[in-house]
Amino acid sequence: MKEQIIEKIKDFDKIIIHRHVRPDPDALGSQGGLAEILKATFPQKSIYVVGEEEPSLTFMNRMDTIEDDVYKGALVIICDTANEARISDTRYTLGDYIIKIDHHPNEDKYGDMIWVDTEASSVSEMIYEFYLYGRDNHSFKLTDKGAELLYTGIVGDTGRFLFPNATEKTMKFAGELRNYDFDLSAVYNEMYKVSLSLARLNGYVLSHFQYVDPGVGYIYLTKEVMEEFNTTPSESSLLVNTFSNVEGLKTWVFFVEEPDQIRVRLRSKGPIVNTIAAKYNGGGHPMASGATVHTIKETEQIIQDLIEACKETN
Repeated sequence: MKEQIIEKIKDFDKIIIHRHVRPDPDALGSQGGLAEILKATFPQKSIYVVGEEEPSLTFMNRMDTIEDDVYKGALVIICDTANEARISDTRYTLGDYIIKIDHHPNEDKYGDMIWVDTEASSVSEMIYEFYLYGRDNHSFKLTDKGAELLYTGIVGDTGRFLFPNATEKTMKFAGELRNYDFDLSAVYNEMYKVSLSLARLNGYVLSHFQYVDPGVGYIYLTKEVMEEFNTTPSESSLLVNTFSNVEGLKTWVFFVEEPDQIRVRLRSKGPIVNTIAAKYNGGGHPMASGATVHTIKETEQIIQDLIEACKETN
């Protein structure tokens, strides 16, 4: 598959790289890391990264602004996006050829070529593996900035290597990326700094989350609460793991109210949650998924689904 992707890259003079909406470090890390590799290896090609900006992550990479006609005759590569509906910037369909690179279960098989590795900790890990193959077989190059982006993406999706998806290969790749010249302390400081308002909302979450047997935690953040603490839905969603270490907790859910929908963030220490997310316009990993609903009744049903999932794992 890596060889096929490289041959397709060689066929195009323009390459436009997308990722999912509301990007996290892995989305931006894999997107930007791949762009850095291709720019260094193929300086004669035009390489672009597109999508909406996430203010809390602009320290990683900034997006390009391009016109629609740039897509004519272009190769489109989409990183870290399981579902076609979640691709940031719908113009991806204007390209001549689409490659999907992802580590989520491949339930939405969009694209002309698909490379999915559900064993990978992150798509950033996959891009580094892709680079190693390209280096050994096609003289690929990786810049210090590219290494920083891939390392940051891996850190983000492994929770600083604390999650079970951090395998021996993950640690090996991270160690190799650390040999490049970038400021690790600055990366961590930027990734994990929080505003005063978000820190205070964190305290609210700890005081108001609900726990129900046999191991389900949940909280509903209304627009009024977020306005009180002066935080956005995207910022508030970052607190999804605030009460994850509570004794007895097996799975938990954050409901974050937005103007036209309710964002659902599901996490687990055992029960499978991506099948639940799939019932509510979502998907993701077995232990970390997202969904979208529009009514309180649906949020109540999700809580009940989680309760049943916990019972089944007892």
